[in-house]
Amino acid sequence: MSRSSILQPGQSYTFRQYFEMSYEPEDILAEFGYTLVRSPQPLPQSPLPLDRLANLQARIEDSLPYISLTSEAARRELLIAPLLLDVVYYTRAQLRIEYPLTVTEQLKGSLDYYLYADGRLLVIEAKNADLARGFTQLAVELIALDRWVEGTQPQLHGAVTTGDIWQFGTLDRETRQITQFLKLYRIPDELEEVLRMLVQILMG
Repeated sequence: MSRSSILQPGQSYTFRQYFEMSYEPEDILAEFGYTLVRSPQPLPQSPLPLDRLANLQARIEDSLPYISLTSEAARRELLIAPLLLDVVYYTRAQLRIEYPLTVTEQLKGSLDYYLYADGRLLVIEAKNADLARGFTQLAVELIALDRWVEGTQPQLHGAVTTGDIWQFGTLDRETRQITQFLKLYRIPDELEEVLRMLVQILMG
């Protein structure tokens, strides 16, 4: 017996709507011909010297006792944005915020953060601090990026974050397989690991 389709023909879907779906991520990705695997292995980290790391770490740690992180705006402005600006400093990557992208009627919306240099990276905020559904949205956005970006770059990368927690994913363009890396990284305790992975992704 064949599985019924999740996506209805002729209907329009935004990236945000995939976050709101209650289907398993494997089933949603199968609609586009992609598979999902989960891996306990970490992504590689850049060995480059990070001369602003100590300053960033201190600023975050010093401000946390005085800041409420209950709102998405607070987490975005105080945790996500400062980290990504340092990533731009190290990699000279281009950064686009709320970047509109329409590939098809079923793959469209705004990318929270899109960075590109030698590598391509999406970063999305997990709405309602829901990393599981946030990863589903990230995976769909990686599929859209795969169909939009030209060239022979073998992998596209992404991260979903609540600001204080980060999780990574990779899309292999040849096998059409998305890997969800299971380890969760906490900010500020594991700030260096997150920063080094983001730098490595963008510098290839």
